[in-house]
Amino acid sequence: MRATQKLAIPAIVAVMAVAGCANSSSGSGGGSGSGGALGGDLKNLPAQSKIDVPADAVKPAGDGKAKCSPNTTIAYVGAMTGDNAQLGINIYNGVQLAINEHNKANPGCQVKFIKSDTEGDATKATGPVAAITKNQNVVGVIGLPFSSESKATGAAFESAGLVHITPSATNPTLTANGWTTFFRGLGNDNVQGPAVAKLAKKLGAKKVFVIGDDSDYGSGLFKTAKEGLDKAGMTAGEDHTVGKQTDFSSTAQKVIDSKADAVFYAGYYNEGSPLDQQLVQKGFKGVFFGPDGVKDDQFIKLAGDSSKNAYFTCPCIPGDLIPSFASAYNSVSGGKAAGTYSVEGYDATTILLTGIDKGDTTRAKLKDFVKNYDASGLSKKYKWDSKGELSDLVVYGYKVENGKIVSVGKID
Repeated sequence: MRATQKLAIPAIVAVMAVAGCANSSSGSGGGSGSGGALGGDLKNLPAQSKIDVPADAVKPAGDGKAKCSPNTTIAYVGAMTGDNAQLGINIYNGVQLAINEHNKANPGCQVKFIKSDTEGDATKATGPVAAITKNQNVVGVIGLPFSSESKATGAAFESAGLVHITPSATNPTLTANGWTTFFRGLGNDNVQGPAVAKLAKKLGAKKVFVIGDDSDYGSGLFKTAKEGLDKAGMTAGEDHTVGKQTDFSSTAQKVIDSKADAVFYAGYYNEGSPLDQQLVQKGFKGVFFGPDGVKDDQFIKLAGDSSKNAYFTCPCIPGDLIPSFASAYNSVSGGKAAGTYSVEGYDATTILLTGIDKGDTTRAKLKDFVKNYDASGLSKKYKWDSKGELSDLVVYGYKVENGKIVSVGKID
């Protein structure tokens, strides 16, 4: 994005200074045995009202003159079912929208779209990826959404020479494998991790307890978030959880004992929801921070009223604030609003379609096209370095307000 509403630090600090005494059950900004009472204060952080899309943003329709083989295919590979499937569904709906808009405008190039479900499980992802790489009609892939499955399958894509753009996998080590076919469509956790401390500061938090799950995603983000919090002198303590865990009583007690006024959980919404619930039930009155893996309406649905204390960091753009995109997205989602990674999925597909329209319809040519791409999408400027990392790195803050996740702008 070129222009967005930014968090105004002086204004927020002023609000927090006034509201802190009025809303804190302990009479201080945090550090009470029940975890402080910043939750009420944070409601004063203003929601972002709009997104300014770059005037030169590339659209899937192109010029309408494209020609290509009727077998030309783009694939989505990733979660369609499973514990955190909604994050994948958000992506492939964005992919579907881009392909629909392209095919409507280009009768001479009707690109096919196939989806392959990994359930978000690294051990199950290798089969679908093997099938996709053997399908020679597939010239480009969107996915895989999760870092663990991206790690497990990157070598297979490299061997097949098949370019793939992930709109969501953020573990920094993924681009350290020497793969030439892997491109990341958003900032990695070396960018998102430090943003946790920045957002916590802007909200007036003093001490943050850091929790990470055992996934590649959670482990990587835990490390970078804690480094940022350590540097800021804000770390109150740490703990670790595992996937599919449901009892967080021990962790919740550690948070209470630490007197933290905020918690950051590096993981996914399926476990983040009961964790937040159990923290609140144990008396925690502070803020619950989640990353992009937690930022989904399913978190609110599963956590219920406890979700009112939640804020999120995400290197993703709020697609609901782009009216034209939000309206069009409803046509492929059954009326469900655009979610985390929806715009990134749309932009990544637009890049592949643009290459196809230019005649780069072999795997080798399309990979080179992406490698040398330099243009704006709805969400950001897309230009990759030699490892497949973007140069335009933006992280947004979000909060739960009236049962919805709304953006509070860029975290600067």
